[in-house]
Amino acid sequence: MIYRTNPQTTSAELNELFSLAWDAHEPRDFTPILKRSLVYVCAYMDVLLVGFVNVAWDGGVHAFLLDTTVHPDLRRQGIGRQLVRHAAEEADRRGMEWLHVDYEPHLERFYEACGFRPTQAGLLKLGNARGD
Repeated sequence: MIYRTNPQTTSAELNELFSLAWDAHEPRDFTPILKRSLVYVCAYMDVLLVGFVNVAWDGGVHAFLLDTTVHPDLRRQGIGRQLVRHAAEEADRRGMEWLHVDYEPHLERFYEACGFRPTQAGLLKLGNARGD
C-alpha cells in the first residue's frame, strides 16, 4: 500500500471510490474541496485509489477529519488507521493543535483505535430540518 499526501487525484477517481464505499454517494466535483483542504491523504494499491481522508481546518489551530473512506474489499486491514495516522502527523507538522472528528456510533472503536477520545459535541442540521 502506498500513502500519498496531496497527490494529483481526480473527481472521477474519488467518485468511483466513494460510490463503492458509501451507499448514498452522489457524484460531485471534489476540486473546490481539495483546494481548501489543509491536507488530504490517499492510499493506492499500485495505481488504484483505494483510500482517502481529508483534513479541513479553521485557519487557526483546529483541524477536522472528514470523509475517511476505504474500498469495501480492503477494509479491516489497517488502511483506514494508516490514512488517519498520516493525516494527523501532517496536520501536526502544519501547526494544528487539535484534530476533531465526528462519527456514527458503529465507528467508535475504529476512531478510538486511531487515538481519538470521545467528547461531547453538538450538531445542527441546517436547511429544511430546522422546522421553519
